[in-house]
Amino acid sequence: MRIEQVFLNSGTTIAAFLSVWVMLWLPIAVPLAIVLKWHPPQPPTMQQKLPLVASLYAIAPLILWGFSHLQQQSFSIYGLTWNPSSLISILSGLGIAVLGLLILYGILKTLGWLVWNSEQVPSLLATVLPTLGIALWISTTEELVFRGFLLNQLQNDYSLAIAAIISSAIFAVLHLVWDGKEALPQLLGLWLLSMVLVLARWLDGGSLGLAIGLHAGWVWGIASLDTAQILHYPERNLAWVTGNGKPLAGVFGILLLLTTGAIMWAIAAP
Repeated sequence: MRIEQVFLNSGTTIAAFLSVWVMLWLPIAVPLAIVLKWHPPQPPTMQQKLPLVASLYAIAPLILWGFSHLQQQSFSIYGLTWNPSSLISILSGLGIAVLGLLILYGILKTLGWLVWNSEQVPSLLATVLPTLGIALWISTTEELVFRGFLLNQLQNDYSLAIAAIISSAIFAVLHLVWDGKEALPQLLGLWLLSMVLVLARWLDGGSLGLAIGLHAGWVWGIASLDTAQILHYPERNLAWVTGNGKPLAGVFGILLLLTTGAIMWAIAAP
């Protein structure tokens, strides 16, 4: 299959969605960038990034609703439904993700590649709830766009496997927009993360609940620890193994994703 064939049909719809999304966001983003003193293509700092991402993600559901209306489809076709089953899936995903991170960091600590700063525990506790809210919002939006809309569109023309590979590649590459060169070591991890989340949606019968929970749990755990500055990586650690605060850039982070996917498959695969 030639690469130009991949984006012949579904790619047109995806390109239209991304174009509309950016065009509607620019009138908001430009004044924000001026106020925040962000000068592209320089990657934004965390203080600059949060309001920019918030404004971008706030309009995504409205655009997707418009696209579903034009296609005469229910918004729920993207896998986002609110019912007791979805809530259970979200909570299950949160639990799996947080447990996985605890095991990951516990192993790194045992090996001497990670030091916990116990003095920052109060700061961590103060961060947990606000970070959870942000993580759920970001994860719900990204799952709706990438494992919902994009995956659905690609499946109109291709098998689930090919659609998963393409949508995951788009997900990974778009992180370069925000993080620039810093995202390069994480591209493989980001692609694999998306593949695991596609698997989660498939195992959850097409619902995004489990994928949202997993995604939110990973974002919540990593962001909370980073914000509280509770982790310290000694100089003697191997960055390509630990990721130095960016798990997706290290071997252990990749192993966490592979293990999570394998366990989910073993438990829930039909």
